[in-house]
Amino acid sequence: RRSKSVVRWARGQAKLKGSRYCANENASHTAQLARAGATGMVFFFTICDSEYVVYMGKDKYENEELIKHSWPEDVWFHVDKLSSAHVYLRLRKGESIEDLSKDVIDDLAQLTKHNSIEGNKRNNVGVVYTMASNLKKTGDMEVGQVSFKDTKQVRHLKVDTRKNETVNRLNRTKQERHPDLMAEKDEHLKELARAARNDAADRRRKEIEEQEARAKEKAERNYDNLMDVDLLTTNKDIGQDYEDDFM
Repeated sequence: RRSKSVVRWARGQAKLKGSRYCANENASHTAQLARAGATGMVFFFTICDSEYVVYMGKDKYENEELIKHSWPEDVWFHVDKLSSAHVYLRLRKGESIEDLSKDVIDDLAQLTKHNSIEGNKRNNVGVVYTMASNLKKTGDMEVGQVSFKDTKQVRHLKVDTRKNETVNRLNRTKQERHPDLMAEKDEHLKELARAARNDAADRRRKEIEEQEARAKEKAERNYDNLMDVDLLTTNKDIGQDYEDDFM
C-alpha cells in the first residue's frame, strides 16, 4: 500500500497538471537544456480569413520559444486540462480579442483540438484562449508549461466534435518554417515604440495647434468687443458752438 505522503504528492501533481498547460513530455532533462533557447520548427496555417497569421510549435520546446517570443497582439489557444499544441493567432492592427468572428474562433478551436493526442480522440473537448500577454511562466514550471496571470481574462469554449472538413482544409495550408523568433519580436517591439513616439508627437502637435487656434479666436473676440473710450465724446465735450449750429 502506498503511504499517505505519496498519495498526497500524487494528488498534488495531478492538480498541478490540471491548472497548467503543457505539451507532451517525453524527452530527458538533458535534451531540454541542450535545446532550450534554440529557434526550432514552427508551423503556419491559413484559416478562413487569410489576413490572420496563425502558427504553432512542433513540440514543447518550440512552444517554450513561442511563449517567450509571442507578440503583444497574439491570442493563445490550448485544449483545456489536456496536453496539446500551443496555437497562436495574431490580431490585426487595432483589433481586440472581442473582434474575432465565430468562424475564425471555430477554425482555431478545431486546429487546437486536432493537435492534442487525447483531445483529438474525444468529443465535447474544452478549449481555452486568452491574450498571450496573459500567460504566466515561472521558474518551477517545466518546458512548454504555462499558467495565467488573470484567470478572468481566459475564455472557454466547447468543441462538440471534430470537423474533418475544417481540419483537412487547415492541414492543406500547413507550412513549415524556421523563423528567428527573438529577432522578429525585437524588431516588432521597436516598430511599436516608433509608432507610439510618432503618435505622441502627432497628439502634441494637434494640441499646440488647437491651443493656438483658441488663443487666436479669443484675441479676435476681444478685438471685436474693444471700444476705445478716448474716441467717445458727449455733448458736453463738444461745447456750446456745436449746439448753436442747430438753433
